[in-house]
Amino acid sequence: MTTTTRITLITGGNRGLGRNGALALAHAGSDIVLTYRSNAEEAQAVVAQIQALGQRAAALQFDVADPAALPGFVEALRAQLSQWQATHLHALVNNAGTALYAPIAETTPAQFDEMVAVHLRGPYFLTQALLPLIADGGRILNISSGLARFALPGSSAYAMMKGGIEVFTRYLAKELGARGISVNTLAPGAIETDFGGGRVRDDAQVNAMVSSITALGRPGKPDDIGPVMVALLDPATRWVNAQRVEASGGMFV
Repeated sequence: MTTTTRITLITGGNRGLGRNGALALAHAGSDIVLTYRSNAEEAQAVVAQIQALGQRAAALQFDVADPAALPGFVEALRAQLSQWQATHLHALVNNAGTALYAPIAETTPAQFDEMVAVHLRGPYFLTQALLPLIADGGRILNISSGLARFALPGSSAYAMMKGGIEVFTRYLAKELGARGISVNTLAPGAIETDFGGGRVRDDAQVNAMVSSITALGRPGKPDDIGPVMVALLDPATRWVNAQRVEASGGMFV
């Protein structure tokens, strides 16, 4: 390595929990490469915030669901690292995702396939492609959901994908252990962001329901999640490996 500064790649880092995580990681001293699917202006605003904190940052356009985009993205990432006189990432956060609210009886094959592309195939092959760029002793964090533990009607397809990501985490940890790379899952509960059209944040009925089933009596805020990302990616917590950590305020306990 030609630099001692940690570099973290976080997918979907332009908004929601990805944005909060990127800023929290920058506060903790990491340089950030974030991806965005379509909103370049939004992504550049996050880059500017990170740079204002004194860390390096870059935003790369990438649709995790598009297999054809992967080779070009990897080359763009290599070029960005080269600009920073670096050759490796220290951490990868597979965060990008989209919501789906549909009962099993009404879920279409196209909707299901989109969930597979975004939440399963995309992270699987992105991680595969980036294995040569992740430093030995590095970290991988896969974002799941509380919905992989408890069941709320209408989220079956989304939750199935997150369950798959949790299995993927354990296999990654096993296969990458010889390189000293630890891999964990972070499973947020219901958080007030614009995810899923801002349902938890903006729908008073949903917000009240979440509050009623959460031990801490409220939905989560983005600032409840970023610090957990920082903790799980900190070199000091490297002995936490192959684990699922839920940050839900105690939903359905």
